[in-house]
Amino acid sequence: MTDTTEKSPKNAGLLASTAVVATMTMLSRVLGLVRDVVIARMLGASAGADAFFVALKIPNFLRRLFAEGAFNQAFVPVLSEYRNKGSMAATKLLVDRVAGTLGGTLMLVTLLGVVGAPVVIWVFAPGFGDDPAKRALAVEMLRLTFPYLFFIALTAFAGGILNTWNRFAVPAFTPVLLNLSLIGSALYLTPYFAEDRMAVALAWGVLIAGVVQMLFQLPFLARLNLMPVPRMGWRDPGVRRIMTLMAPALFGASIYQLNSLVNTVLASLLETGSVTWLYYTDRLIELPLGIFAVAIGTVILPSLSAKHADASAEAFSRTLDWAMRMVLLIGLPAALALAVLAEPVLATLFQYGEFTAFDVAKTAASLRAYSAGLLAAMLIKVLAPGFYARQDTRTPVKIGVVAMLANMAFGALLVWELRHVGLATAMALSAWLNAGLLYLGLRRGGIYQPLKGWSMHWLRMGLAGAAMAAGTYWLSLQTQVWTEAGVWQRAGWLSLIVVSGLAIYGVSLVVLGLRLRHLRR
Repeated sequence: MTDTTEKSPKNAGLLASTAVVATMTMLSRVLGLVRDVVIARMLGASAGADAFFVALKIPNFLRRLFAEGAFNQAFVPVLSEYRNKGSMAATKLLVDRVAGTLGGTLMLVTLLGVVGAPVVIWVFAPGFGDDPAKRALAVEMLRLTFPYLFFIALTAFAGGILNTWNRFAVPAFTPVLLNLSLIGSALYLTPYFAEDRMAVALAWGVLIAGVVQMLFQLPFLARLNLMPVPRMGWRDPGVRRIMTLMAPALFGASIYQLNSLVNTVLASLLETGSVTWLYYTDRLIELPLGIFAVAIGTVILPSLSAKHADASAEAFSRTLDWAMRMVLLIGLPAALALAVLAEPVLATLFQYGEFTAFDVAKTAASLRAYSAGLLAAMLIKVLAPGFYARQDTRTPVKIGVVAMLANMAFGALLVWELRHVGLATAMALSAWLNAGLLYLGLRRGGIYQPLKGWSMHWLRMGLAGAAMAAGTYWLSLQTQVWTEAGVWQRAGWLSLIVVSGLAIYGVSLVVLGLRLRHLRR
């Protein structure tokens, strides 16, 4: 049986832990791409696809807002403090009371969401009102997908406990189950539905995935002797502190999701297909964002929380410095690759069946605009934990509100001229504003002090990134495979370009003086 009384768990280091999370997340993202290929081939950019993506985005947004966003940012620092300074009995009691309080709240929210589905669709996709069939389909599917919030939020709660105990692999693997469920539903449930209702099978897949994901994590909690026994605990000091921290964090931790949702609302007012084009744009942006930035942010939050509890200000700053360097080192080539290879990537992944070359061109335009803000979105994932680990949720919420209002203003100005591309541009601009203000807040508060070597780090990344972008662009022009060939030829040539680009970037970094010791904290 695992000894849960140890105060400092054995840890292979942040780099090793990040590698574990990134590997599991990459598996999930690859399966997510397979899932999107299957859905694109089956639904294309149809009204059914628009309705399903809205029905999926609403509980997903609430999940990231309440569970993975605000809740985890408030819960993990408090749980880390209990673990480092309190008894195991007190820690277990906190887990039980948080489980009961969170579960009861989620049950009420889920019930309201199911009953009020028509109102929710009207709020989040007002443009669907012009198409009664699309609106009715979206309402039906939302009533199936909304309970996903209950199960996945409890899954995130379990994942927060496991991450605090440095069991990163299990929570990182869990999203794989959602992708497997949706792929299975697309392949095996859709034959039971009429052609214009095939998207409903996917909504059932979302609900099934929520149950499976929650059950999957319970045995691992049991190994830690932390299987929750839900108890209501509104008056518990730890629960009240989590709720106090969580209230402002609802905005600060999930501003990226709020901006994305605002874009969905505006996109629903545009031509049919706009929601779907932005969905696939977001999915490709989420690939590097989820694999690397979220992985690093997930790993450093418990570490930063422990350092804050131990009053280790210098180590706290060093951890943030390491995280920023790693994010930029990985994020720059990812952003450049998405911009340079937008059409080849989209054609290889999605241009089959109902997803046409027209859809590829439309999605590529928004992907290029969105990729300009990828580095900022990745930085947000590691800068925000610098505040949350200190149990400061007020500063990020102020910054988040400014960024959200800026996104709304940018979107309103750009959407009518640039259509869905304007919405992607607004997201990029607001992400940079958000990241910049978070950075300034950490610097001015004396929380973060950059270590030496940043000028050389930027020079290496910039030159290596330019060489990679030039090489991949030249290779992408050497073939007509994107429009004329089948899936395997496209995939083969794209793989060659990606591998070549990574080789160019890596070799350039080494030639410019980057060594493995620079990647270690």
